[in-house]
Amino acid sequence: MSLALVTGGAGFIGSHTTDRLIQEGYDVRILDSLEKPVHTRGKPDYLHPKAQFVLGDVRDRDVLLRCLDGVDMVFHFAAYQDYLPDFSKFFSVNASGTALLYELIVERRLPVKKIVVASSQFVQGEGLYKRPDGMVVTPPFRSLEQLERGAWDFVTDQGQVLRWQWTPELHANPPNSYAMSKYAQEMIAMKLGERYEIPSVALRYSIVQGPRQSFYNAYSGACRIFSLSYYTGKSPTIYEDGNQVRDFVNIHDVVDANILAMTDNRCVFGVYCVGGGKAITVKEFDRIVAKVFGKDHLLPRIPGEYRFGDTRHACSDIAKLRRLGWNPRRTAEESVREYREYLESQKDIDNIVEQTGNQMKALNVVRSVKRKLSPDSDKT
Repeated sequence: MSLALVTGGAGFIGSHTTDRLIQEGYDVRILDSLEKPVHTRGKPDYLHPKAQFVLGDVRDRDVLLRCLDGVDMVFHFAAYQDYLPDFSKFFSVNASGTALLYELIVERRLPVKKIVVASSQFVQGEGLYKRPDGMVVTPPFRSLEQLERGAWDFVTDQGQVLRWQWTPELHANPPNSYAMSKYAQEMIAMKLGERYEIPSVALRYSIVQGPRQSFYNAYSGACRIFSLSYYTGKSPTIYEDGNQVRDFVNIHDVVDANILAMTDNRCVFGVYCVGGGKAITVKEFDRIVAKVFGKDHLLPRIPGEYRFGDTRHACSDIAKLRRLGWNPRRTAEESVREYREYLESQKDIDNIVEQTGNQMKALNVVRSVKRKLSPDSDKT
């Protein structure tokens, strides 16, 4: 029987992948540090009882080496993600942890057959946009001055709004330390994997949704915030103007992609976008959540706040993975319904939205518009 190591296996994507692996007959070993705030309450009770659990850090050489003993494949999901400004930790955990994984496999000549590395849509940053003349461009990041004016869109010198495009894997434009560290993971996996003949695949997940997302991680987004708000009978806050476009993907579709990446040798040494395939604005998603929770009568607050460093639009082109036979099969509404069932089984969660929101304001991540545009103002 094959043995799979799932780093970060106590987390959202890792635990669901563990469940599927065990369902399909694999033995699974989990390595997880149970770091706060994601695991505020310690080891989660949803972990599969047949999985071997090891408490430890992927940067710990001895622990990681022990966990690799007898392993046939590795799902490397352990990562640091948050809006905290401790830039070096992103690279320490995400990049150095990944480099150590390959270092030990090469050094000890371990017979690992495949490594699947979790990357992020955030590697693409703002992605591609099209000008009115048809030219496809990559705009610079929105400046603080632009955001303070509430000028959310990218525009030409003549004030014409650029149109977002579905963005493929060839594009990389990481806007912050988290995204840069994930891009570093991709390069480590692709370059070291190919050089030392360790079959590797990197998957760029879009916004993954479903049960087991941490309630306490300020990084996790709209599904958590909107669901918790409507669950407690409060109106959620929408940043910017709510017209940001995203492609949300269901956790079970992501697990399907993980298993495909492990079993299909056509995707070796490739980077693949894993997205929902459907563009949804934040406003539209808010209405989906409100409907699922039976709170259609509540409207969101749009106070002119923004998260500094956010992308305006982010939609991944999944054509490359579709050519291997994978397709997203679940809807955003299905994701929210399953998340609601999970949420309703939890306790002591009433004040989480306020706590994480206040934390991001204290860190100066969430900011307010200083001078709103008038109808006649320039949009640049």
